[in-house]
Amino acid sequence: MKQKILFFLICTPLFLSAQAFRNYSNEFLSIGVDAAGLGMSKSIVATTNDVNSIYWNPAGLVGIEDNQGSLMHATYFAGIANYNHASFAMPIDDMSAIGISVIRFGVDDILNTTELIDSNGNIDFNNISLFSSVDYAFNFAYARDLIFKDVQLGINAKIVRRVIGDFASSWGFGFDAGIQFERNSWKFGLMARDITTTFNSWAINEEEFDKIKNAIPGQNQELPETTEITKPKLQLGVAKKFRIGRFFNLLSEVNANMRFGKTNDIFSTDALSIDPAIGFQLDFDELVYLRTGVGNFQYISEPNNTNSLSLQPNFGVGFKYNGIKIDYALTNIGSVGNALYSNIFSITFDYSFFRN
Repeated sequence: MKQKILFFLICTPLFLSAQAFRNYSNEFLSIGVDAAGLGMSKSIVATTNDVNSIYWNPAGLVGIEDNQGSLMHATYFAGIANYNHASFAMPIDDMSAIGISVIRFGVDDILNTTELIDSNGNIDFNNISLFSSVDYAFNFAYARDLIFKDVQLGINAKIVRRVIGDFASSWGFGFDAGIQFERNSWKFGLMARDITTTFNSWAINEEEFDKIKNAIPGQNQELPETTEITKPKLQLGVAKKFRIGRFFNLLSEVNANMRFGKTNDIFSTDALSIDPAIGFQLDFDELVYLRTGVGNFQYISEPNNTNSLSLQPNFGVGFKYNGIKIDYALTNIGSVGNALYSNIFSITFDYSFFRN
């Protein structure tokens, strides 16, 4: 049984489809970064304007005035998986900025039991070893104001590294692009992920594969596909900020997350699927923040052959003082399944305060 579980863990990322194009590929890059954005159900593509724009929409980097850094940590599946993010951005001049970030999503200390039972049928626990299944993404972003009024463009180049112990590993490369503009106090944003498609090339250790290929008799006898191509995705956002009294501000944003393929999203066709999301942020004099949002509208197939609609609410709070912003979010990877909600913490440093 343990060998079967191990086989599943190793080969699932490679067996998702017999085709190179996949609806779900490099999905760890869809989780999101920064507790502030996650607390608003990721509805910030039109309003993001700090170092975390490297992920959400690189066009927002134009909004930074000095060097900024950000750190985030989260655990999922009762602490089994660790998700970490770090980023740094700096302005080049009044019209452009650059940034770099790294994401790590990993499950560590997985038991390798492929050699637990020797050729004579004897069990030797000394043959158990540990390995990690880890995904990395390195992002390099550039943003600039365009000649048009209140229009800014950002480009993000990413390198993806995925490692499954000594069994398999891959390299991937792709581009994202984003745009933001403002008209009559309304803000608009468009983020295109994997615009050239992101190509992942896998190298599989055939010697290790031979040890497990018969773990499920009669199945999975051949090496899996060694290439996968991530389809482009689009995220469109519209936002507006309202002044409430003397000290309060309310930011609201609606996003439409689009995939080119049929999924379980609330609006789905063979060509395009759309998952809407909405987020709200109430702040007191830009010092204390209260956030909420709802998204991930999905149809779930029930045992009686009917479909039920699920959604995922999110919640967050934040505090900013003297160039340091600390944010918290209560959220989840997805509303479908048995994954528990996770506590997300992030911190952002703005060096402009320390230069004064």
